[in-house]
Amino acid sequence: MDRDTKNSAIAAAVILAGIGLIAYFMPAIMLAAIEISPWLAGAVAGLFLVAFFMIFWVRGRFRR
Repeated sequence: MDRDTKNSAIAAAVILAGIGLIAYFMPAIMLAAIEISPWLAGAVAGLFLVAFFMIFWVRGRFRR
């Protein structure tokens, strides 16, 4: 494993761990948001999904 591959693997692991941590707390976040507004809860869920894919898209664009 060369240095670039190792750094990419570490970055991917850190990103996935962060997303996993947010996903772990997502039910509590959703319950808190739905008390304010169902639209807000939908926006929070949509933002989570978009952020997951955007992180890897931006990283891929940066690496290229």
